[in-house]
Amino acid sequence: MRLAFKTAPQNTTWSDMLDVWRAGDEIDAFESGWTFDHFYPIHGDSTGPCLEGWTTLAALAQATSRVRVGVLVTGIHYRHPAVLANMAATLDIISDGRLDLGIGAGWNVEESGAYGIELGTPKERSDRFEEACEVLVGLLSDEKTTFHGHYYSLTDARCEPKGAQLPHVPICIGGSGEKRTLKTAARFAQHWNFVGGTVEDFKRKLDILHGHCADVGRDPGEIMISSHVRPGPDGDPGPAVEQAAQMAELGLDLAIVPLPTPHSATMLEPIAKAFAQLD
Repeated sequence: MRLAFKTAPQNTTWSDMLDVWRAGDEIDAFESGWTFDHFYPIHGDSTGPCLEGWTTLAALAQATSRVRVGVLVTGIHYRHPAVLANMAATLDIISDGRLDLGIGAGWNVEESGAYGIELGTPKERSDRFEEACEVLVGLLSDEKTTFHGHYYSLTDARCEPKGAQLPHVPICIGGSGEKRTLKTAARFAQHWNFVGGTVEDFKRKLDILHGHCADVGRDPGEIMISSHVRPGPDGDPGPAVEQAAQMAELGLDLAIVPLPTPHSATMLEPIAKAFAQLD
């Protein structure tokens, strides 16, 4: 079982996040660290402080040297995928090939509406997301990309330099939509993230993902499987370990532990020690 931490940059401070990441980089048990991509806090009071995910991630990549880094996940409607591809390639170079590109179809009605960013219907989100995945893979892999879809149109588009990882920055798709998101993950993802839920729900979604892989001729073993597993309300890692152990029997590869706020580096050692019992 591989292990990661997540510091959602909401209701926190930069100094606290930085302390956590520097400490996590020194603890070998943690494979990766993650932020999120929202402009408002998504838990509790949405009027609270929320740092921008990609900006913080670039700084955190420079403050670390070992852990892999990622945003879990970027709503694809927030940025044109050609812009996002250039961001991802640049950050992959800055981090010496430690980036995972986390993306999803988008869901946050409140912040999208407030900023005038069109979210669309569930079908429109899924259609746009599938097009964006094609654009991202093309720009991150090929010398020139031409694509003409309903949402995006590119002609001999370039993204140079490419990221450090080949054939392209690994793509992590987050979401559990059974008909579209999981099918898109079967086509494009090197990593699928289950946002969280019951073990039974995880098994159902994983089975559906495997079915979509069979439909498109993809080996499901090529896709790393992760899930958020949450500690208890007092920060006790026990509930996260218990859930991760059950999910591991079904195929979970990476347990991602969201840290409660206020963020504190002292949370990391107890989590690492608790998860060591699963080795």
